[in-house]
Amino acid sequence: MKKVLVIGENSYIGKSFEAFVKDRFEIKMVSSRDGAWKNVDFTGYDSVLHCAGIAHNSRNPKMEPLYYEINCDLAVDVANKAKRKNVGHFIFLSSILIYGSVASEISDETSPDPDDFYGNSKLKAEQELQKLSDDRFRLCIIRPPMVYGNGCKGNFPRLVNLAKRTPVFPDYPNNRSMIYIENLCSFLCGIIDNNNYGTFLPQNKEWVNTTDLVWRASRLQSKRIRMVKLINPIITLLLKHSSSLNKMFGNLTYAHTGDEGDYNIVEFEESIKRSIPNN
Repeated sequence: MKKVLVIGENSYIGKSFEAFVKDRFEIKMVSSRDGAWKNVDFTGYDSVLHCAGIAHNSRNPKMEPLYYEINCDLAVDVANKAKRKNVGHFIFLSSILIYGSVASEISDETSPDPDDFYGNSKLKAEQELQKLSDDRFRLCIIRPPMVYGNGCKGNFPRLVNLAKRTPVFPDYPNNRSMIYIENLCSFLCGIIDNNNYGTFLPQNKEWVNTTDLVWRASRLQSKRIRMVKLINPIITLLLKHSSSLNKMFGNLTYAHTGDEGDYNIVEFEESIKRSIPNN
């Protein structure tokens, strides 16, 4: 049984992964706060999964130094310790936002182009971590799109709550890559089992249309909602000028590679059902 050290014991992905693999790997959860990880012996672990970070975006310029400190400097410090202690496999959770907040058909050939300090802090971390990578220290970079599931934070619970309360919602054509938390955990298991290294762009098998997501969420909550196209021209006009609208109705997708079915263990409809509290 492989031994995995997870940095970020309070992170949503870290806690979910621990529950998912409790009978598959020997897991130790470590806090990244107040330097607690510095007192942990990394010796004997097969992989370090670095989940710690500031997960949700902010455009407050006062927050910028903290984003670089947590998302970049902390990850590099942890990786340096892991390498010194002969851990052979380091997995870093980056983000789709290193490509910017509006992109379509992102592939392995797409160049990163972050448009805020959140995305840039993740990209800088990747670049610094690459300097540590060698044959004895395999670096795996995961760039997940929006991760959702029961208990998650961010845009998904806001949309679920909106689906419960609003009588009407825009019928707007868009596509976004997303990944359900159990599908991501399944993907991470494969990475650890196979000691994979390189850069990976996991996602659900199908892109998500925001209108369809809200409609499904409303139906699962026994609510009726009317989809209308009346304000679509206004949404299109404002998309480039409103980050909130862009997060909801903009396009942000990974190109499909055909192997999504290998780790997608929960279908989209079921994933939405499992993600709604008390459903």
